[in-house]
Amino acid sequence: MDVIRSSKTLGITVLLVEQNAYAAFGIADRGYVMETRRMTMQRPAEELIADERICAAYLGL
Repeated sequence: MDVIRSSKTLGITVLLVEQNAYAAFGIADRGYVMETRRMTMQRPAEELIADERICAAYLGL
């Protein structure tokens, strides 16, 4: 994740595919949720973290 964080500070776009939602949302500006090979949601990462459905389904909260 350090390399991705460094790339972000340089303005380099990185596509991160990560099952660990905590790690992904902690570094991403934007998030995409996929279910059964389909993108079902796309929003700024901070909005996804605040969404109760996302928290329940992917963060175990």
